[in-house]
Amino acid sequence: MRKTLAAALIASLPIAAQAQDRPQIYPTRDVAVTYRVSGGQAQAAEMTMIWSAAQRLMRMNMPGGMGYMVADHQNQRGFMVMEPTRMIMDVPMAQAASYQRDLENARFTRGGTQKIAGQDCTIWRYQGQGQGGEACITSDGVMLRASGNAQGQQGSIEAVRVTYGAQDATQFRRPQGYQSMQLPQGMPQGMGTPR
Repeated sequence: MRKTLAAALIASLPIAAQAQDRPQIYPTRDVAVTYRVSGGQAQAAEMTMIWSAAQRLMRMNMPGGMGYMVADHQNQRGFMVMEPTRMIMDVPMAQAASYQRDLENARFTRGGTQKIAGQDCTIWRYQGQGQGGEACITSDGVMLRASGNAQGQQGSIEAVRVTYGAQDATQFRRPQGYQSMQLPQGMPQGMGTPR
């Protein structure tokens, strides 16, 4: 019995080691990160992502005060708020959290280390379904830099400011008094009609 247990333990070691050689892709503590974003022919802009780690909530504030998107990874739902028109639309998790969802199944190769926005991170090359590139991620799951391609689009982000600390829960709640929109069937994601 002991020999069988030992053999099973030894046989599982390479698999366990392989599973561990990948980054933490969700922050393990609350953080707000402001990124410089560039891609395609668009001008560089700043975007902020805010994480409530315990609830696995992420809020992405879009550039220029256009609005924000909230992804609730724990309950698998998301919504987008368009501030100028005071509209809110439920979005599929595949859209609200596409980057993290793709990284969950990506193959990673560890590279060197770097310091970005005052934080140490490990460089990881990744290849997943429909995307590939390189990301520098802290040991506690904060992405500080990423560049690559997804669905034929090229882009990059790099952190310019990282602030750890408890996040206000109201930032992740649906706002009141906004007109609801729905995504019509067969319509491209990101488009919607008022309801």
